[in-house]
Amino acid sequence: MPTPLIPKADLIEIFSSIQGEGTLVGIRQIFIRFPDCNLNCRYCDTDFLKSPTCLIESSSGSGELETVKNPFNFSRVKNLVTKWNSELPDAHHSISITGGEPLLHGEVLLSWLPELRKILPIYLETNGTLPDQLEVLIQHLDWVSMDIKLHSQTGLRTEWEIHRQFLKIANQTDCYVKLVVGEETPDLELQLAADLVSEVSKRIWIVLQPVTKTGQITLSTNRLLQMQALTSEIHSKVRVIPQTHRFMGVL
Repeated sequence: MPTPLIPKADLIEIFSSIQGEGTLVGIRQIFIRFPDCNLNCRYCDTDFLKSPTCLIESSSGSGELETVKNPFNFSRVKNLVTKWNSELPDAHHSISITGGEPLLHGEVLLSWLPELRKILPIYLETNGTLPDQLEVLIQHLDWVSMDIKLHSQTGLRTEWEIHRQFLKIANQTDCYVKLVVGEETPDLELQLAADLVSEVSKRIWIVLQPVTKTGQITLSTNRLLQMQALTSEIHSKVRVIPQTHRFMGVL
């Protein structure tokens, strides 16, 4: 039988850096960033628009980016990841599949992830709104970083039922829920999110991530502590973790 063709993909960037968010904060990953998103959150700090070109680090961790043409053959991505992992055999913890919203590229990921996972474990960063796409891919994932998108921060309607469906699938592997919070975030949103997570599993961590602008957290320590206390009354596994990569000045 002929070998199935592995689809190409447009990418935004590939680089090696420190994970700055969530429960795996501080570990080193190879980041593969996909374009496009099905949401338009007002706090978003990522340029996720598709482009004719992609940025790739010239060497792992150098911070020097080279411009190359899209789309990418999978063999080129695999060779790059293999090279960086072999040059620094114990430095990288996993591969971060991020965006944009990477689940919009389900057909590509279904082909790519099983092969990439032979090199390093797979960590998915997602907005938590595409449960059908996640269900197809969950067997190829080792961690899921899932947002619950709060209306007070995104300006969009919070899709509570879709988030619930998504989290039930994500709970088949290691996962956590991230809540981006700011001064505008009301107690009710935190309570609803904590109820949702607790209903699915009391083992899942909730990460309260304060909005960070120009390297500064935008809400007071007192308010953050109030949020943590309120959320932990409902669901005991709550952490407060800012975007540490913003303070470190890394990619």
